[in-house]
Amino acid sequence: MSEYDVIIVGSGAAGLTAAIALADHCKVLVLAKGELTGGSTAWAQGGIAAVLDAGDTFENHIEDTMVAGAGLNRRETVEFVVENAPASIERLVEMGVPFNKDAEALHLTREGGHSHRRIVHVDDATGWAVQAALLKTAEAHPNITLLPGQACVDLITGRHEERYSGSGRVWGVYALDEKSGTVHAHVGRATILASGGAGRVYQFSTAPRGATGDGIAMAWRAGCRVSNMEMMQFHPTCLFNLDVKNFLITEAVRGEGGILKHPETGHRYMPDYDARAELAPRDVVARANDDQIKRSGLDYVHLDISHLDPDFVAGHFPNIYEKLLTLGIDMTKQPIPVVPAQHYTCGGILIDLAGRTDLPGLYAAGECTESGLHGANRLASNSLLECFVFGEATAKDIIARWDQLEPPPAIRPWDESRVTDSDEEVIIKQNWTEIRRFMWNYVGIVRTTKRLERAQHRINMMTHEVEDYYGHFRVTTDLIELRNLLQCAELIVKSALHRKESRGLHYTLDYPEMLPQAVDTVLVP
Repeated sequence: MSEYDVIIVGSGAAGLTAAIALADHCKVLVLAKGELTGGSTAWAQGGIAAVLDAGDTFENHIEDTMVAGAGLNRRETVEFVVENAPASIERLVEMGVPFNKDAEALHLTREGGHSHRRIVHVDDATGWAVQAALLKTAEAHPNITLLPGQACVDLITGRHEERYSGSGRVWGVYALDEKSGTVHAHVGRATILASGGAGRVYQFSTAPRGATGDGIAMAWRAGCRVSNMEMMQFHPTCLFNLDVKNFLITEAVRGEGGILKHPETGHRYMPDYDARAELAPRDVVARANDDQIKRSGLDYVHLDISHLDPDFVAGHFPNIYEKLLTLGIDMTKQPIPVVPAQHYTCGGILIDLAGRTDLPGLYAAGECTESGLHGANRLASNSLLECFVFGEATAKDIIARWDQLEPPPAIRPWDESRVTDSDEEVIIKQNWTEIRRFMWNYVGIVRTTKRLERAQHRINMMTHEVEDYYGHFRVTTDLIELRNLLQCAELIVKSALHRKESRGLHYTLDYPEMLPQAVDTVLVP
């Protein structure tokens, strides 16, 4: 057993921001599954939204966020995040993030849904630069211990105290050391979940391999409420390639004149769906692509920009052009096969403005949470911003309440006396593939009650199988992830069945209208 003051699960923007803010006051342990850079932060191509332009106001940024979120956002959260954005950018500049500049001022770009230029960025790889700066700062602090290769199994609560307690108080996590295969207890006065989203529930996702909803599932099992899990954001154009799992074809390709076509007939179909054609909002284009694929039984649709000057195309999209060439696709001469893909988890663990969850001693920040910022659809570049603001907020609250956070009691070690090594790894692989396929087909971009009920039926059958397996065999990272994926799939389907309207990212053919009042879907364990 290892004991620290604060345990943080996740080494992305939210987790490292919290760790750095806490480190002058207490000893912090940061646990990462796989590599320290394995989370979604490093993948973020866009940037960070903040009001920094002369003509822009907080009110504008708040309004844009509320409009994108289809009224499901909590206004106080949106105000809190937007007003704290400039200070977050300042801290990143101090840490050495080399944001692009125009003369002396930061260079601001504009993205869909924003009424002003307010995205600070580092070329088209902001995430890498932010991740690197945060890691460098964290590694330099003597009070921060970074531990990669740890797959968290479950939260340690009052149930695991040597003298059993039903308090629900969280004391840390049990985590599997991926090298040694043993499970250790890591305990502290406070625990922060910053474990990212649940994108890997779907067959096609831009999320990294580890985005299996671990924090959401662990918090739910321990007794936290989760909210708005039906709100899954899909990106319209992800490369369809069986070897390259999550390569995004940026929306700028459509912005510069790329058109979407049926791969068999060559028909340009976007004008049939929307007057704005290829320049319609993300959800409209994603639904159209999905409709074409389902209606014709296709694997993908075509995105074609080969009618434009080859030098212009290669010059404008050098990274995409080079990458596609390595896969045998020349985008200056031929169309690109694309599919919509899951892109961001808008729902999650319910938290307040201090990042507090329902359980004493447990905090959460970033994509694993539902803070009220995104509502029914995330506004571009608000996601990294949420990580910084809430990472900071959790740290502030822990420091302010330090005297009330008592030291941990004696905790029972992990018990594996009744389990053996598995001889049936195939079950994990089979179930993992099955979940992602039926979630894509039945709980994807366009939903119906019948499809959702089919998914629910399969989840119920698999849950018994996975629980039986979990009870008999030693845990592995794959088994932990499968258990969490299945739990998140159940939460998504339950939430989607509960919402009897189409709002934001949740689109159902049975209830195409939006209800007059926006109400959160809150599930109680």
